[in-house]
Amino acid sequence: MKHLRRPVRRGWLVAHVAVSVSWLGLTIGLLALGITAYTTDSAAMTEAAYRAMKVFGDWLVVPIALVTLGTGVVLSLGTRWGLARHRWVWIKFWLTLITLCLSAFLLRPEINSAVAAGVPDTSLVAAPVVSSSAYFFMTAISVLKPWGLTKRGRKYRAESRKVVDAVPVRQTT
Repeated sequence: MKHLRRPVRRGWLVAHVAVSVSWLGLTIGLLALGITAYTTDSAAMTEAAYRAMKVFGDWLVVPIALVTLGTGVVLSLGTRWGLARHRWVWIKFWLTLITLCLSAFLLRPEINSAVAAGVPDTSLVAAPVVSSSAYFFMTAISVLKPWGLTKRGRKYRAESRKVVDAVPVRQTT
């Protein structure tokens, strides 16, 4: 894919950061509701917390996760980082995909069953802790960019250098 021009790249970057932060905030909100439901002595409060979690789970989690994944893929393919050239990008991609699938196929059904049962559930505290930890980790590696190139990235860099070395340099007098 051709690299994105600077204004376009910056727009995609703003969109990616905004939805990623939204996903993290949503998860922290789910954690607060899960803790509330688990620690309260009121059945009405437990039910209200789980119903609020259901609204978040049904209407926000999956769309925000999909937009996060999509903007991340566009940025990785449209910049020098590439999707599979740098380990930190590759790890972020897979963690995003895994947390999206876990949110869609495990968290949402668990919330639905908790709403139906109306009983405190520790898994609705544990799930947001795990996912928010994953998002904080992805944020850290986005800033620090550790670990270097993948095998594919090293191959791409070597091929790029060969192409640059093969182009004769025009000298001016």
